[in-house]
Amino acid sequence: MRIGLVLEQFDPARGGREQWTWSFTQRLLELGHEVHVVARNCSSKALRLPIVYHPIRCDASPIAFADEVKTVLEPLSLDIVHDMGMGWYCDVFHPHGGSMASCTERKLLFLPAWLRGLKGMANRILPRHRTFQTLMRRQYADHGQIVLALSRTSATDFRRFHGVATERIRIVYNGVDTERFSPQQCRSHRETMRYRLGLSPDTLMVLVVAHNFRLKGVATLLRAMRRLRTAGREVRLVIVGGKHIDSWRRYVARLGLSGQVTFAGRVDDPLPYYAAADCYVHPTYYDPCSLVVLEAAACGLPLITSRYNGASEMFSDGEDVLLVNDPADDAELASAMRILLDDSARQRLGKAARATILQHSFHRNVDQILNIYREILDQRGGLPHGYSILNTRIHGSHGAADASTKTVGKPAPQVALAQALESLSYQPTDRELGVLP
Repeated sequence: MRIGLVLEQFDPARGGREQWTWSFTQRLLELGHEVHVVARNCSSKALRLPIVYHPIRCDASPIAFADEVKTVLEPLSLDIVHDMGMGWYCDVFHPHGGSMASCTERKLLFLPAWLRGLKGMANRILPRHRTFQTLMRRQYADHGQIVLALSRTSATDFRRFHGVATERIRIVYNGVDTERFSPQQCRSHRETMRYRLGLSPDTLMVLVVAHNFRLKGVATLLRAMRRLRTAGREVRLVIVGGKHIDSWRRYVARLGLSGQVTFAGRVDDPLPYYAAADCYVHPTYYDPCSLVVLEAAACGLPLITSRYNGASEMFSDGEDVLLVNDPADDAELASAMRILLDDSARQRLGKAARATILQHSFHRNVDQILNIYREILDQRGGLPHGYSILNTRIHGSHGAADASTKTVGKPAPQVALAQALESLSYQPTDRELGVLP
């Protein structure tokens, strides 16, 4: 098949969307498919793959990007166009970040109760949020495309927030390379990495890999670490990824945890860190299906995550994972972490997590998606993407949607108020974060 993949940044060093697409591209090439990548940027590493790269040149607007993607794709007559959540001109719409509307709602939980209503108002009024609303209406409108959900939770979000009919949704959980991420591969890295991190043989290493620390519950994890100081065992938290690390280091210092927390920053390969770890903790506020949780499970690490992680649906609480109900509750998280202080509990949970994830290999993941491609091709009699009815449907809803994002002259008073709220760059106090009683 001639397959087009659409994403903004084709760079495996970035987030889960990019890592998954990189692995997916490699597998498609191994199977003999012709792969076209449509992206704003493509890393030098990615350009070494035998792909056809189509660069997108446009301004930063997400709608401008999606429009330009359509312009690039239309003359190619590809068999399948698979969009990773950036545009709407596709056969398969696969938003790896889940529902932006659901995520925005969940992010309100970061804020104290008194501020949530004001922030919600700002989200409804600000032009950039209206732009995203326009984008989402076009992405989820029925152009004949299949919407891929990474979990049942995401499928529910697509129905609730975007009105997507159930028959248009296919649920396909992420898969993981269970040969690369395995206890056997970890053994060769463990001793060296623990030495580099300055860990003694008896130190329990807790790991989290994240880019958006707030969304992934790192603040809650740090407060839980503070509660474990009296646990009777040395515990070290290693945090891989992230940005604005200096401000997080100051927060760690205020908690009195400077000697117990290590920020590793962005790394090219997380495997040595999985190898050094004794458990993986991911108390996320929102995750359609966390890839790093699956990688940790494949490595045989015992897991703690929240019920807001779609990946939790793949496991059973108490058998192969420990689940927390509230990603903001550090007391609940600390109680789960105390269970993992026991060597036998860690061994049991880690072994069970590995057994579960063996049922979700990356090759199986790719096969499931290729079956969806074949379903689409069968339904349209093998015709390539871009047939006239799809083009007509998209043009039919195009003009009115764009008009709603245009503003003339000075912003309305309510928009100005929302912009002022947005510009506050609100930072929770220690008391609101739970640092102080």
